[in-house]
Amino acid sequence: MKLKIFKKGFNYSQDGPGNRLVYHLQGCNMKCRWCANPESISGEGALMVERAKLLEAVCPYGAIKGNDVERDICRDCEAKPCTNKNKNEGIWLSCFEMSVEDIVDEAKESKDLFFDGGGITFSGGEPTYQFKALKEALIKLKETGISTAIETNGTHAQLEEVFPYVDTLIVDLKHVDDDMHKRFTGVSNQEIKRNIAKAMNKHPNLLIRTPLIEGFNAKREYIGQFIEFYKQFNYERTCFEILRYHEYGKEKWEQCGMTYKMHDGHIGEGVEEIFETEYKANGLMVVRT
Repeated sequence: MKLKIFKKGFNYSQDGPGNRLVYHLQGCNMKCRWCANPESISGEGALMVERAKLLEAVCPYGAIKGNDVERDICRDCEAKPCTNKNKNEGIWLSCFEMSVEDIVDEAKESKDLFFDGGGITFSGGEPTYQFKALKEALIKLKETGISTAIETNGTHAQLEEVFPYVDTLIVDLKHVDDDMHKRFTGVSNQEIKRNIAKAMNKHPNLLIRTPLIEGFNAKREYIGQFIEFYKQFNYERTCFEILRYHEYGKEKWEQCGMTYKMHDGHIGEGVEEIFETEYKANGLMVVRT
């Protein structure tokens, strides 16, 4: 089986413990307005453009005109010669494929670099978007003794199936209110809550993250709702992390031919600390990775 990947590379501690080789998998079922990796949303990959470097000659169908791309033409183009036969710096497809076997071999070759408890992390996009191949990769990696981690939005109904093969499980809970969650991400949080409940009671190494975003979830009134939800389960062995909104991926929205839909999402000074303080006061273990 093969996995579609839009980015890979080493990162220390932010994607699980230690130094880790992180595979960012293509495809996501959410449409978060603030997404830092918009090129990962489409399961087929996004056609990305560096307008200043566009060359009309690389497209035989006339989709490139000056510094603009007529994406309606690109949408119906299966061959995409601009990204392979006429490969260039002005336009490229966001993803490439690797077989599970090649990923496992690469992991084995990288073992000496997995210091401080490191290993392999599958992130996204949303890694469970390619669930069957992901599960196969996790099983094979565990057979080699390599530490595994996934960073997931928690929406997949079969997420519990991979618990035995994941050493570090990182799940986002972006909002406790279902209506707000659907408005800003495009999907319900009900399956996420069910999976978090299972993970808090069953998984030995769980990290739950919440990105704080002004106009979405950064109000003080939501703090108690988050805490109330978590304290229904085995919260003593779960770690929690509060993240600040950023716009690091904003430029990539334009490269993908999309409009960035989140504005003024930066939280005020001290908001992050208020959430952390309330969490700690209620016995929740807060970390910063």
